[in-house]
Amino acid sequence: MAKNTDDRKNTTELVTSSNLVALGTVIVGNIGSQGNIRVEGTVDGSLDSQKKIIIGESAKVNGDVRAEDVEISGQIKGDIYCSESLFLKKSALIYGDIYTKKLIIENGAEFNGKCNMGNNSQLKVERKDGDTKKQASSN
Repeated sequence: MAKNTDDRKNTTELVTSSNLVALGTVIVGNIGSQGNIRVEGTVDGSLDSQKKIIIGESAKVNGDVRAEDVEISGQIKGDIYCSESLFLKKSALIYGDIYTKKLIIENGAEFNGKCNMGNNSQLKVERKDGDTKKQASSN
């Protein structure tokens, strides 16, 4: 058991920092987290993380994805809103628009949609219940 405040804080961060949707798991509904999200199964709904989202090779997401950093190896049918780096691995299959600051694409990744890039002052992710959209500033 943790004996001081720092140990308790570190233990809490380890426990709450990552969320896993395992292979074979199907979730119908939206997922939101302040920590990381990793998907290896299927999600019929949107994903929203304040940190990083990882979509594994076996994963399928039918909904929008919003995070600071996103790494995709699986399939997404929806828009991707990424305030920092988006990494499409060679097995990635995207059907939707991308909004990101940085984009890295491995040879073999498939992307079907529009791509909007820029720094944080040009691209802004608005998080609202129900209707979240990416908007470009007029600067």
